[in-house]
Amino acid sequence: MKGTTDWLCVKAMPNFTDVTEFVLLGLTSCQEFQVLFFVIFLVVYTITLLGNVGMIILISISPQLQSPMYFFLSHLSFVDVWFSSNVTPKMLENLLSETKTISYVGCLVQCYFFIALVHVEVYILAVMAFDRYMAICKPLLYGSRMSRIVCVRLISVPYVCGFSVSLICTLWTYGLYFCGNFEINHFYCADPPLIKIACGGVHIKEYTMIVIAGINFTYSLSVVLTSYTLIVVTVLRMRSAEGRKKAFSTCGSHLTAVTLFYGTLIFMYLRRPTEESVEQGKMVAVFYTTVIPMLNPMIYSLRNKDVREAVNKAIAKANVGQ
Repeated sequence: MKGTTDWLCVKAMPNFTDVTEFVLLGLTSCQEFQVLFFVIFLVVYTITLLGNVGMIILISISPQLQSPMYFFLSHLSFVDVWFSSNVTPKMLENLLSETKTISYVGCLVQCYFFIALVHVEVYILAVMAFDRYMAICKPLLYGSRMSRIVCVRLISVPYVCGFSVSLICTLWTYGLYFCGNFEINHFYCADPPLIKIACGGVHIKEYTMIVIAGINFTYSLSVVLTSYTLIVVTVLRMRSAEGRKKAFSTCGSHLTAVTLFYGTLIFMYLRRPTEESVEQGKMVAVFYTTVIPMLNPMIYSLRNKDVREAVNKAIAKANVGQ
């Protein structure tokens, strides 16, 4: 009887397999589309690098862009460069490769930096919303309350929180076990498709992913919503139509960036991983890993008078130098 029980226990245990590498299935298996996607994403990645690095340089050399808002914007551009660089180069490599593999360690590293940079970005967006609240609702105190030291302390919070949260999440990812299926239905190592192919440690990883993402996204989004609620109330009390227009124009770019980023992340991470949600998530992931980092410099430059003037002055200065 005891032997039978032991045999049943052994039969019931999953056959865990040591993982050395994963296969990234990517966006498509069609060779013609892979070449097309390579060209498109190479162009998008190049524009992302040029746009964000250009924004960082422009802010650092332009006297009129030395306010706290542009200090935070330069960090947003910095994070966007690394956010896109964490995913896109490997995706481009796999689009032209037959093997399309990523090592187990490489997968964990990509997961770690992806989760960290996502959280850093959502908290930077929250800090930027708070900065707009201070500038519009407390203009007389803005200069003293948002000093350089305060800005440095504020911007350190997203980095500390982001990389600390990511360490916890990646340790739970490391706790996943696999039973022979090493094909990730995605173009990078993301939690939902990894959970989908795992056969052990799934429930606690799934639970912590949803809870941690929910807490951090809710907290940062509540800062954004509270800040903008108070901003709207303040702006509506302004007697000057010109003042209201100027106040809303300084917030429009940030609201656009917040809507795009939070909307796609909520769609991706606050749902249980299923075959359908993972497939849909690939399309959404393309948007927030490649398109949004490319769009952010355009959003903040096209809708911002100070940035446009700084660009014109920089171009004029370069032409004079020649």
